[in-house]
Amino acid sequence: MSRFLSGFFNNTPPVVKNLIIINVVLWLTTILFIRLFGTNLNFHLGLFHFQSPVFKPWQVVTHMFMHDNDRIFHLLFNMWALWMFGKVLESVWGSKRFLIYYLVTGLGAALVHSLVNYIQLAPDIMALKTAYSVNRINVTLLNEILQPGNPYYQLGRELMRPTIGASGAVYGVLLAFGVLFPNTPLYIIPIPFPIKAKWLIIGAGVISLYLGLSGQGGNVAHFAHLGGMIFGFILIKYWNRFTKNFY
Repeated sequence: MSRFLSGFFNNTPPVVKNLIIINVVLWLTTILFIRLFGTNLNFHLGLFHFQSPVFKPWQVVTHMFMHDNDRIFHLLFNMWALWMFGKVLESVWGSKRFLIYYLVTGLGAALVHSLVNYIQLAPDIMALKTAYSVNRINVTLLNEILQPGNPYYQLGRELMRPTIGASGAVYGVLLAFGVLFPNTPLYIIPIPFPIKAKWLIIGAGVISLYLGLSGQGGNVAHFAHLGGMIFGFILIKYWNRFTKNFY
């Protein structure tokens, strides 16, 4: 274990290394707070619908560093992908540019997810406000509609469901790797043959779009994945306008 940690700290560029450390520390802190204080930090730092009474502006940033305390594979997959592809990008771009890219794609993921979430819930929220003759949803109203049997119970659950995870930014990182190194062969378990990076990234985008539009895939924020990829592509194209040799 000590040899692994030594190799990790010595061979991982600083931004990727610190991003992984922050995510892991916050995941462990979330578990600790639940066990010691009965408080789930995901309900304070995760991203909520902007019309939810528990929404706070800082959640737009903090959500990308939080992960499900009950699903370690959620954290492990994101951090593995960040380490695998992010260290290459940071080595090519430099730490400052990579950090800017990572944050922009994470914020872009939040923006696209929030926009889609707003469109999906707008009719129900409008109906709720009309039914209760209110202009905004406060905590008292939210608690009322969260009672079983209330016709707006499902809406209440949606307003109390935080979006968490680094997946949006990580998908942005995957997109950047596919753009910079499109023909690099990648081996993905359980596929028994290599796939070029460009096809893997296109496939990931198509799957996220299909699952997002079809409503399949459980509670995964598929449009956040697409948002990270879209904003990453836009930022790469913007940077490419000002340099002949992008990388």
